[in-house]
Amino acid sequence: MMNPLIDLRSDTVTRPTPAMLEMMFQAPVGDDVYEEDPTVRALENEAAARFGLEAGLFCPSGTMTNQIAIKAHTEPLSEVICEQTSHIYLWEVGGIAFHSGASVALLAGERGRVTAAQVEAAIRPVNVHYPTTSLISLENTHNRGGGSCYALSELEAIAEVSRRHGIPLHLDGARIFNALVATGQQATEYGRLFDTISVCLSKGLGAPVGSVLLGSKAFIQKTKRIRKVMGGGMRQAGYLAAAGLYALENNVNRLADDHRRARQLGEQLAQQSYVAEVLPVETNLVIFRLKPEMPAEKFLAQLEEQGIKASSFGPQMIRFVTHLDVDDEMITRIEDALSAF
Repeated sequence: MMNPLIDLRSDTVTRPTPAMLEMMFQAPVGDDVYEEDPTVRALENEAAARFGLEAGLFCPSGTMTNQIAIKAHTEPLSEVICEQTSHIYLWEVGGIAFHSGASVALLAGERGRVTAAQVEAAIRPVNVHYPTTSLISLENTHNRGGGSCYALSELEAIAEVSRRHGIPLHLDGARIFNALVATGQQATEYGRLFDTISVCLSKGLGAPVGSVLLGSKAFIQKTKRIRKVMGGGMRQAGYLAAAGLYALENNVNRLADDHRRARQLGEQLAQQSYVAEVLPVETNLVIFRLKPEMPAEKFLAQLEEQGIKASSFGPQMIRFVTHLDVDDEMITRIEDALSAF
């Protein structure tokens, strides 16, 4: 019997478990554009309650929830402050310009994390030549930073800057539950700091589709029209929302297993002669740089010959992502493959 494929490209590659599928099949549904889907309401309310916020908006993707939030917070000729490797800037197809007509002020963070001092320095003075600073956006965990997490004290300091200047604070929380499990922080602490939060259900939590945008009731009501014009109005979406509910109820605490396995892979990589650097492993992302004598294309090809898929993440950079479809036996297989190069 052949060994199963090990897919380390992303935590988005997971498939619903039988228990998740059963919950999806049993979900009561209605037309969500008419706001008549009870399972969607249940998911939105549950996600909002966890973070101590008033309301939620279920969307197909995290890109949509981020871009809806940015559109609702900004107007043309305004500017979004974010770290230079943020997902909203690098990986959302220029959506800030396309949807919102806004520019970006890019900060050079430390593994994706910026400081309150950097944020305050980037806020534009009132001047006819400048765009108006209208939003501050953070990402936690930070993808390009190797799953790095913010300290709560730094988030509090940035939130204080945003409040003092009257500028909304948004969180791209695509892997926010990874950050919560890794740091022991509480979701409600984020709810009191951020005006809006995007929570992804289809990464580490294992749902097949979906993200939820969280905020005040008034803000979420405003965003429903934006979701509609972006084509995000869904009908019997409760079948998908049920997967998200299952994920919130069952797949949060188990993220600690993904983090343990990622650390194990990071330690193994650090021992290999062909690896130049491994970024600190805080959550479920392992990013490392290969030495010049091991071309990234050759490395990935040889891994695939062993039934292991991974992603290129820049020149000579590779990313491994652990998730609920990667178990301890698979980690052993990966370690054996790494040692055999």
